Amino acid sequence: MNKYIVEALGTGALTLVVGLSLIGTFPVSTPILAALTLGLFVYTIGHISGTHINPAVTLGAWSIGKIETKVAMFYIVAQMLGAGIAMLFMSKFATLPELVVSGEGVIGLAEFLGAFFFTFGIASVVYGKVSGVLSGVVVGGSLLLGIAIAVLLGSNGVLNPAVAFGIGSWGLMYVFGPILGAICGMQAYKRLM
Repeated sequence: MNKYIVEALGTGALTLVVGLSLIGTFPVSTPILAALTLGLFVYTIGHISGTHINPAVTLGAWSIGKIETKVAMFYIVAQMLGAGIAMLFMSKFATLPELVVSGEGVIGLAEFLGAFFFTFGIASVVYGKVSGVLSGVVVGGSLLLGIAIAVLLGSNGVLNPAVAFGIGSWGLMYVFGPILGAICGMQAYKRLM
């Protein structure tokens, strides 16, 4: 049960950080805050759940046999619940800015490629090719790289369907782009290692 709780908590915290950074004038950019948040959670809850805190990552891990189907389904429910709670919390204090959800072909490709490189980096940790001490740095750095690629190609650089839901950047390409990219990124690493 703890692994589902920390998946909800981690996804909620990540959604909250991303959402609040879009609202406020904090001097650190949203991608850096997201990468630092994810890296921190790798160190704090990784031993409990593996720190997926992203349905696309969960489905990517499932595709390479690193998580059972039933557990993956409960992870995704927990992640969406965490993002939903964060969304409700944020809605009480501020209004999120309108985010781009049009141009679905470009957005889908951008989210796909961003998630591909993000999860390719995660897979290096999953397969034990990175020491535990550096796992959070590699995962957070991989997220930052993935976001940069996605944003430069024209999306909001969310790479996480739960966070996309929580911050109102909700469109089919913000769901399917990251999921397909994560599956392909994990599969590519598995085949190349």
